[in-house]
Amino acid sequence: MIWNAFVLAIRAIRRNALRSFLTILGIVIGVAAVIIMVTVGQGATAKVTSDISKLGSNLLIITPGQRRGPGGSSSDSKPFEISDVRAIASQIGNLAAAAPVSNLGVTVVYGNINRKTSLTGTENEYIKVRDWSVAEGREFRDSELRSGKAVCIIGATVQKELFGSQNPLGQSIRVKRFSCEVVGVLSAKGQTGMGHDQDDTVIIPLRTFQRRISGNTDVGQIQVSVQDGTPTTKASQDISSLMRERRRVRSADADNFTVRDMTEIADTLSGTTKVLTTLLGSVAAVSLLVGGIGIMNIMLVSVTERTREIGTRLAIGAMEKDVLTQFLVEAVVLSSFGGIIGIVLALSASAGIVKLLGVPLVLDFRIVALAFVFSAAVGVIFGYFPARKAARLDPIEALRYE
Repeated sequence: MIWNAFVLAIRAIRRNALRSFLTILGIVIGVAAVIIMVTVGQGATAKVTSDISKLGSNLLIITPGQRRGPGGSSSDSKPFEISDVRAIASQIGNLAAAAPVSNLGVTVVYGNINRKTSLTGTENEYIKVRDWSVAEGREFRDSELRSGKAVCIIGATVQKELFGSQNPLGQSIRVKRFSCEVVGVLSAKGQTGMGHDQDDTVIIPLRTFQRRISGNTDVGQIQVSVQDGTPTTKASQDISSLMRERRRVRSADADNFTVRDMTEIADTLSGTTKVLTTLLGSVAAVSLLVGGIGIMNIMLVSVTERTREIGTRLAIGAMEKDVLTQFLVEAVVLSSFGGIIGIVLALSASAGIVKLLGVPLVLDFRIVALAFVFSAAVGVIFGYFPARKAARLDPIEALRYE
């Protein structure tokens, strides 16, 4: 009986192909919108997580002063010293590495090529903290770190722009007023989510930076990597307690430093993206309800148009449930076709949109299946009333209908 009802539904749809297509347009748009919103949202979430992880795994950044929003200044606060870094490394448990970091924007010169880049004074732990590696050459030797020798490790972008295909190892570049020998090249990390090129950098020993660039022994910030599997919250609290003690912050006073947990920032950004995805998906789902109302209206018109046909079927012995099933199946077939077309449209559109936005394609087949089931359910819910009306027609009155 179901199969016969399905065949009759296909014939009815083919008789009014254009009207049937316009009827399911709301379902098509609803299903496509839900899948596109969820797919793009999940891609954005994956992109945010990936960009944060590029900065380093389980990364904590400790800076002097209290930052009050983007651009907040902390220059009036007491800077860190190298002894603070040593204290964190020796007294805080479950740390993978801790590195002093001092930064400055400089122009580096090789031959007749100039390039503005970021100069970082640090130690070898910095490479571990940032989850980096030296692709060519080597890290700094202990003697170079202690003596403040003019050696450097360059990023992939600096290598490309200054040396091209030439081997940079052993060559000297000019930084400010001194020449610096290139002893290593970092592996490429790419851009962050905010468009910052992480490979556009030059790293020199911290002592070299202090002697030849800053002229003091200050440390701009401390970067810490927590061991995998260890919550960063505990390490963040322990570091705060240690820094308050070392910087003699009274119990009633606020911290004069900031500990930023990149894992928490990533979780916050991912959570925000997920909320927006759910909200937009819910709004898009309203289109499915609008499409269902359209199906109900067209089915009511169809019942009116086919009143004599229904009367004939009832007069020759068809039961109410047969007529009910016929129109119900027709509504479900209509909405299901809309769901299938919507899925095909969504997959094509999603691939194009994520490519345009530069986010990964994260397709959740559970959402695809759920959208299809929901579209079929819309056919059952909104097709029931017209089908019930058709099934309860009086055969004699139906045959008299003009």
